[in-house]
Amino acid sequence: MLHTTIAAIRPLDEPAMVAAGELHGRLTKPAGSLGVLEELSVRLAGLARACPPPLPEPAAVAIFAGDHGVHAQGVTPWPQEVTAQMIGNFLAGGAVVNAFARQAGASVTVVDVGVATPLPPVVPAQADGPPGRAGGPTRPRLVAANVRPGTRDLAVTAALTRDEALAAVETGIRIARELIDAGAGILLTGDMGIGNTTPAAALVAAFTGVDPAEATGRGTGVDDPTYARKIGVVRAALARHTPDPTDPLGVLAAVGGLEHAALAGLILGAAARRVPVLLDGVIAVSAALAAVAFAPDAVGALVAGHRSAEPGATVGLRHLGLDPLIDLGLRLGEGTGALLALPVVTGAVRVLHEVATFDSAGVAEK
Repeated sequence: MLHTTIAAIRPLDEPAMVAAGELHGRLTKPAGSLGVLEELSVRLAGLARACPPPLPEPAAVAIFAGDHGVHAQGVTPWPQEVTAQMIGNFLAGGAVVNAFARQAGASVTVVDVGVATPLPPVVPAQADGPPGRAGGPTRPRLVAANVRPGTRDLAVTAALTRDEALAAVETGIRIARELIDAGAGILLTGDMGIGNTTPAAALVAAFTGVDPAEATGRGTGVDDPTYARKIGVVRAALARHTPDPTDPLGVLAAVGGLEHAALAGLILGAAARRVPVLLDGVIAVSAALAAVAFAPDAVGALVAGHRSAEPGATVGLRHLGLDPLIDLGLRLGEGTGALLALPVVTGAVRVLHEVATFDSAGVAEK
């Protein structure tokens, strides 16, 4: 599945991008007056191979959840059980991501790709139901796709085997296909996993080559001693495993998480179908680095929703050549920043669909 997906990913379509740029020049506005929105809409035209590109709707949030053996190193004060507890909160509709998804009319799919503790009881209608269209389902759905109950401790050994990492990547590809087949016009990345900013920092450092201190943030807001320990764990893990950035599956296996690998697969699956992916925070950015290492042209499907307060996100976006649409100091994850940026993406495309040209509106040009 991975190899056929990578083979289907193509560069942006230049004729469609030229047509979109020319259309912007005929619309009733000064040339360039919409700033980065114009560049974004041109890029989305290239992704879709059409001018104007389809409106990026309905929107579907995919939250991949997993636990991490590196939790044993004391990189976070939060107990590991919170991962499973938050899944219950997602399914009950009580998390921030649920509030923002309702506002945006987006569906929410929660994927257990590697949770270590038992999940709370789930209402049968919520579990493994059909992918919902945005605005359709009243409740998020849960997909059971647990590859293993949490990763191994990356400070001691490889977090995953290559086969486990591949299974997680292919889970993400499958979820992308399911959501797109159900009608989703844009996918939004979500994540949940206590301790997951530690492997994210390791992935960012591995793929970009920056010092671990530059890639590592405070996650849920750890104190100074914990932060110093976290940087030391990332540095030691990279020294132990010496991951090769030209071998993305090997990097994911050595220092990644199951949700990171699955998000990389989601990105690849969407890129192969020429559907945009709106990235959330540092977990998604670290996964995007892996996806682009698998298939460089996958970057054409990526839109950076926001600039996370986690420094690794800025490092990763710079490496990918992506500028975030909003900067609100967010560091929650779940898909929250991507959901807040969604109207910006939709507006960028809607301009090409709905704004009159100078000729059609009878407006004189300069």
